[in-house]
Parts: sequence; C-alpha cells; structure tokens
Amino acid sequence: MVVAPDYIGLTSPTMHPFLVGQDTANAVLDAVRAAREIPGAAAGSSFAVWGESQGGHAALWTATAAQFYAPDLTLVATAAAAPPTDLAANLREGSDKNARALLLSFALHSWSTLYGFPQDGITGRANQGIIRRLAENNCVEFHKKPKLGTILGILTVARATRSKDIAKIEPFGSFARANSVDPARVPGPLLIAQSSRDTIVSAAVTRKFVKAVCKRGTPTRWIDMTGDHGTSAKDSAQETIGWIASRFDGNPPPSDCRRI
Repeated sequence: MVVAPDYIGLTSPTMHPFLVGQDTANAVLDAVRAAREIPGAAAGSSFAVWGESQGGHAALWTATAAQFYAPDLTLVATAAAAPPTDLAANLREGSDKNARALLLSFALHSWSTLYGFPQDGITGRANQGIIRRLAENNCVEFHKKPKLGTILGILTVARATRSKDIAKIEPFGSFARANSVDPARVPGPLLIAQSSRDTIVSAAVTRKFVKAVCKRGTPTRWIDMTGDHGTSAKDSAQETIGWIASRFDGNPPPSDCRRI
C-alpha cells in the first residue's frame, strides 16, 4: 500500500511550513497511521519512506522522528532523491541562482509568517512584498515557462539577496540549522539518489551529508545520476523500488560508503 500525504497548509488557507522538519515528519507518520485504519487495506506496522526534493527532506526527517513520534510503527527503509539536507548550504550553493531566489522566497515567507521572523536583515519592505507575492502565487513547475511577473520578481529577489547568506542572519540561520537533516540522527538502512548535474540541490552538499552518515557506520546505498533535478525520482525509481522491496524481504542492506 502507498500513502502520499499532503503536507500542512498545501490544501488549506493555513501557512505551509516549508522545509520545517518535525511538522513535515509528523504529517507523513500520521498518514501512515491513517492508512492502517482503512478497512481492508491490510496495512501493517512496518513501513518505508521515499521522497524527492522537498519530499526527500521529509523522508529523512521522518526517519529521524519515527522512533519518538510513532513508536507503534517500524521503519524498515528510507530513500531520498535529491534531498535538501543542509538548508542554508543548499540555498547558497545551488547553481541556478533564479531557482535559489524562488526557494528562498518560499522559505522566508513561510518562516516569517509562522514564527514572526523579521525579514529586515535580509531585504527592504518593497522586496518583502515581492517575496510574499512570489511565495503565495507560484508553484515550481519544471520545463514550463514562468509568467513575466514571476520572472521579474525572481530577478529582483536574486539581485537583492545575492550577497546574503541566511546561515549568518538570525533568527533564520538558527532555524535553518535546526531544520537541516542531522546525519547523526538518521537511522539506516538508507538510499540517496543524486544527480551531479542538479542545479537546485547541490550534489556537493548531498555528498557531504552522505559521507557524514557513512562515518557513523550507517549502511547507505548511493545512486549517481546525470539528469536534472525534476527527474530525480523517476531516474532512480526502478532501483529504489527494488532496494525497498529487498528491505521488506529482510535481506542485508548493501552499502556504497567505501566509494563515496
């Protein structure tokens, strides 16, 4: 059985906690629990979690939170394709500056609305209005040309924040660190798929995370890809599904840590 949760706020007027780890993990685990209540679903207590991009961040946070938030469930495998792990580093090191500006707008608007963080240390009031409009009126649609207003807004935010590093601007820096994925807390077995050509989630940031996980002895499967960010899950799907099935079968997890 497959469960695909809607994250908080995406289907309601409630503000979506963008890249907020614990809230997202709770939503995933609640969805798994809800599936077990469906008559005839035959859903057991063992589950695997798999996500792409923001969903990859959610998958890794779900693995981190499962033992404490949902001790009634048993996590057997965690897979993530192109996951943001170090949030500030990803917002800083993605090679597509326009995508960085849009994602930064999502994060700033979400975090400032939910938690009252002032944006004054990052940009002026006029640009804060542009950030709000970008965040409220746009979804990420790969291979589709954005509207002219969106393009102009992104260019404005990119220019206004080009020398800004949220890791060094409080309270955003502390919040980004708190919602990054701590490699010391992610249990195995783990599968990470990452393209070296990804312009949104930096391959170097993902590889650094996996190396830290491996240092702790966590068995980790690493899939190298060469496609773009938007096809990360599709490009790794066949191998990921086979790997997850093998975990449910109780086979020893493979590890690529020696070659990463």
